[in-house]
Amino acid sequence: MKSFKRLIYPYLVWSIIFIVLPMLIIVFYAFSKDGNSLIPFKLTLSNFARFFSDPIFVNVLWRSLKLALVTTLACILIGYPAAYFIASLKPNSQSVMVLLITLPQWINMLVRTYAWRGILLETSVAPEIKVFIGMIYNFLPFMILQIYTSLSKLDQSLITAAHDLGCDNKLAFLKVTLPLSVPGIISGITLVFLPAVSSFFIPKLLGGGSYILVGNLIEDYFVTTGDWNFGAAISLIMTIVILISMYFTRKFDYDKEAR
Repeated sequence: MKSFKRLIYPYLVWSIIFIVLPMLIIVFYAFSKDGNSLIPFKLTLSNFARFFSDPIFVNVLWRSLKLALVTTLACILIGYPAAYFIASLKPNSQSVMVLLITLPQWINMLVRTYAWRGILLETSVAPEIKVFIGMIYNFLPFMILQIYTSLSKLDQSLITAAHDLGCDNKLAFLKVTLPLSVPGIISGITLVFLPAVSSFFIPKLLGGGSYILVGNLIEDYFVTTGDWNFGAAISLIMTIVILISMYFTRKFDYDKEAR
């Protein structure tokens, strides 16, 4: 066993270098500002006060959360019927359908978003709708595949037993299929909501610069204005939001399992 435990050391080193240290740097910049020649940096909370005191930044955060939530709900409404249909097919047909869903994912997301930019360029659709379309297109396969995985593992004898006990198809779905597929839904929510709330190139390409999300703010303050302290503060705020959302989604999943 000790020899197997040693295999984790490279992963720990990799995690420290590429995850822990960057996060510590982000935290340091978020709680500091430029000082003087004697003290290069000063600890401060002014970066966070600046964000929450300006209604523009708060509105951008709310807009990002709202768009990510609507995108996630839309992916569930579209993805669950699609996953249910795929799971009801014969095994060979299921493999073909899964391949068709994953095939576009072999192309870089940036390239696919550029393609949608060309499609929507000459249309009179509002920037918000364009971004919404791009979000659903890019993240819907993650929802479908997660729900399909749960449905494909479902023991069909449970549905047969529900029918034997007097349930019709609708009631059997509500009492058996839907509750047992909740883990797939939760996984799909995690894979859709988290990247959607922090996405920056989809609104930048499809929104035409007129639809700003939190990801765009972070990019602008790091790349364009060079205000790393404020950009790090926004990044840390988004990290906290994402951790809170992960906590509630996982807690909901654990509560379902406990039942």
